[in-house]
Amino acid sequence: MDQFDVVVIGGGSAGSTLAGKLSEDPRRRVCLLEAGGTNDDFRIKTPGLLVAMPKRANWAFETEPMDGLNGRRGYQPRGKGLGGSSAINAMLYVRGNAWDYDNWAALGCTGWSYADVLPWFKAVEDNERGADDWHGSGGPLSVSDQHWPSPASRAFVEAAGQLQLPINPDFNGAKQDGFGLYQVTQRGGERWSAARAFVEPARGRPNLDVRTGCLVEKIVVENGRATGVQVRRGGSSEVVRASGGVVLSAGAFGSPHILMLSGIGPAAHLSEMGVPVVADCPAVGEDLQDHCDYILAYDADSPDLLGGSLAGAWRMAKSLVEYVRHRSGMMTTPFAEAGGFWTLDPASPAADIQYHFIPGIVQNHGRDKVRQHGFSVHACVLRPDSRGWVRLKSTDPAQAPAINPNFLADERDLVLLRKAARLMERICEAPALAHYNARPRNPIADLTDAQLDQAIRASADTIYHPVGTCRMGGDAASVVDPRLKARSVDGLWVADASIMPRLVSGNTNAPSIMIGARAAEFVKEALSG
Repeated sequence: MDQFDVVVIGGGSAGSTLAGKLSEDPRRRVCLLEAGGTNDDFRIKTPGLLVAMPKRANWAFETEPMDGLNGRRGYQPRGKGLGGSSAINAMLYVRGNAWDYDNWAALGCTGWSYADVLPWFKAVEDNERGADDWHGSGGPLSVSDQHWPSPASRAFVEAAGQLQLPINPDFNGAKQDGFGLYQVTQRGGERWSAARAFVEPARGRPNLDVRTGCLVEKIVVENGRATGVQVRRGGSSEVVRASGGVVLSAGAFGSPHILMLSGIGPAAHLSEMGVPVVADCPAVGEDLQDHCDYILAYDADSPDLLGGSLAGAWRMAKSLVEYVRHRSGMMTTPFAEAGGFWTLDPASPAADIQYHFIPGIVQNHGRDKVRQHGFSVHACVLRPDSRGWVRLKSTDPAQAPAINPNFLADERDLVLLRKAARLMERICEAPALAHYNARPRNPIADLTDAQLDQAIRASADTIYHPVGTCRMGGDAASVVDPRLKARSVDGLWVADASIMPRLVSGNTNAPSIMIGARAAEFVKEALSG
């Protein structure tokens, strides 16, 4: 039986950050448990091979049927292995809006205002633009500009400007609104996951034990305190002991799943599933929020655009050779190269829509191979009113939980997404993109609002930002307090996107890394006190 000071469950964006930061103190023995592998793979490190990502790096969850999507099941890819979703995502570095964090504080999450979190974002960042009021340099997380974006991505930004929409060179700067190219978590043209930033540099520390291939069966709770983790590894179970405590960082789906397997969650549901109740915590698995995304796709005959034709495949092959030799060129693409943030509801306190532009056609989350060249534009509702849930489907930890984001259950989300689609179409028809002579695959110009609503319900799905299932708050009903300590069990913290009380207005990887860094400090202070 192994004994550590702290056991961290999950080597994703927050967990990798947390374990790396905790192990900076040589007196602290830290064990990082990860269900997947090391993700030391050329296909993972090469941004442009996102479409060839190895299946073992993706949990590839499927949702329950959703009423708001006409009973369709959705697809929820989640990173498996060190780096978690930062090892398989589009690498966009977006923090969200300052209002998001001020709202967290207003909801009772003391110490989480934008003024509180900005120093943490800056501290972990190494932005190639250098340090300023909004950015940091010298941190472990490399953030870079895109040096070889598609001309079509620049054309999308120009098209937005032609509609008098503002151009914004920095979505993480003084303001978020506007259109531009995204910055990315890359270094030297390679993907820079949270594991590469925080775990790999710490590998030589004798006080950090990184264990992959460890499926967590449950958190061991004795006399109201988390004292270890029971894991399945190599066909047998073992307990990894934690004298100081356990930090759960398995993501918006994995964290509530593990809590419920451990008997921490809604008592009625646990009893129904035959799990002995350790602590009745009804909020575990509730408040699931995610960005619901609608895509407009266009066929176009242009070498600027990605496609599976013979010419496109040859271009990709030449780009791969260039990348192997120089780590440059088209293979550094994050695919979602350009985008923007805009406010469509005058009552919104901040941008309520986000756009992603891809210089290629995306179907079925990129799983369908498309020979035709073209481009795709995505729109998502940034602060949805719809709420979903995560529950146990089985008491076998190897079985995925039941997941229901409940997309478009609230009519307000549908109305906003419809407006976003109309603006998206206008941008695609502006002169800067018109010269591509693009033909819409799913034209909406002649659709009534009711018809467009049906089209949205028939095809919308996630853009991969689930949060909220282990909600942080100042109220007794929240799962964790503002220092991320579980309210129901001593010696237990939760640190990942699941603790967000409200979904941020943007991509969630950068905020998850910030949460991991803050959690490390909270745990250090608790163990030192």
